[in-house]
Amino acid sequence: MTTQELVAQIHAKQSFLCIGLDVDLNKIPKHLLNEEDPIFEFNKAIIDATHHLAVAYKPNTAFYEAYGIKGWKSLEKTITYLNANYPEVFTIADAKRGDIGNTSTMYAKAFFEDLEFDSVTVAPYMGKDSVEPFLAFENKHTILLALTSNQGAFDFQTKNVEGKELYKQVLEVSKLYKNSENLMYVVGATKAEFIGEIRKIIPDSFLLVPGVGAQGGNLQEVCTYGLNDQVGLLINSSRGIIYASDGTDYAKAAAEKAVELQKQMENILK
Repeated sequence: MTTQELVAQIHAKQSFLCIGLDVDLNKIPKHLLNEEDPIFEFNKAIIDATHHLAVAYKPNTAFYEAYGIKGWKSLEKTITYLNANYPEVFTIADAKRGDIGNTSTMYAKAFFEDLEFDSVTVAPYMGKDSVEPFLAFENKHTILLALTSNQGAFDFQTKNVEGKELYKQVLEVSKLYKNSENLMYVVGATKAEFIGEIRKIIPDSFLLVPGVGAQGGNLQEVCTYGLNDQVGLLINSSRGIIYASDGTDYAKAAAEKAVELQKQMENILK
C-alpha cells in the first residue's frame, strides 16, 4: 500500500484509528475456546465489526508466537482474511525485528512476501544495515521504534549523547538511509510532549502512536503536536477496544469503543 492510498482511506473514513490485535487466550470470551481456532475467530469478528472505523490493524506477533505453530497459523489466517476481504486496510506486523543484513532480509521476506503485511515494526539499535533491507521492498513500510511508550524508554532513548537526545539522533540518521521515504516511526502517546520536537525532525512522516486508552495517552494532546498536512498519525488502541466485553457481545462492544475514538478523530479532522 502506498502512503497516498493510506491518506485517501483516512479521509474517506474520517479516521486514523489502528486496532491492535493482541490476542490473549486468557482474556477472550470463554465460549470461543471451543472453536477450532479461537484466536482467528476472535480476530475475524473484531475485524468484521470495526473495519469501517479503522484504517489499520496491528497484530503484535508475540501474542501469536507464544502459542507455537498454532498461533503462527492464526496470524496467517488473520492477515489472509484482512487482505482478501478488506484490502484497503493498512496492515502492521508488530514484530520489532532488526538484525544484520541477510537476517533482516529474511525477516522482511517473512512479513512482506510470505504473510503480505504492508508494514513491520523494526528496532534501530543495530543501525543502518539492519534497517535498509526492510526499506528495499517496494510499497512496503518500515516502522522504526523512535520513542516508545514504556517507562524503560527513559533508560536509553532520552539520554543525552554528545549534546543531543538519542531518539533525536535515531530520527536524524534514519533520514539518510536508502529508501527512507518508506519509513514511519513509533512514538508513544504517553510521550506526547516530545512529539513537537519529533515533528521538527520528521515533519512529513507517519507516526504510529500506541498508548491511547489503556496506557493513559491523550488523543487530543497527541494530535495537537503530531498532525501534519497528510494527517500523519495512526493512533493505536488494543486492549481498550478488543477487550471491551468478555461476553458473546464482544464484537459489538469493540465496535462501540472504536466508534468513540473514530468520532473524536472525525471532529479533530474537521
